[in-house]
Amino acid sequence: MEPAAAIIERLGGPKVVSTITGAAYTAPYRWQHPRDKGGTGGLIPQKHHLILLAYAQENGIPLSASDFLPVVRQPVPVSYGGGDHTSRPAE
Repeated sequence: MEPAAAIIERLGGPKVVSTITGAAYTAPYRWQHPRDKGGTGGLIPQKHHLILLAYAQENGIPLSASDFLPVVRQPVPVSYGGGDHTSRPAE
């Protein structure tokens, strides 16, 4: 799940991320699972953000604080067909 999966991949994978953060080796896997499956819904706990950002900067890996924000899906606009649907006075 995003954004955790993309960040973990960018930084070198779950093993590297668990080493950087000092978290259990299973933690980066949990961060990629939905909440109903025991994961964090794709969110990396905030306590790890700064160390991951520092690691990325030190190693020339593009990563910013906004990359950690949850992915919000935009609603799909609904089209009701063509034409102008504004009210007009009867002639």
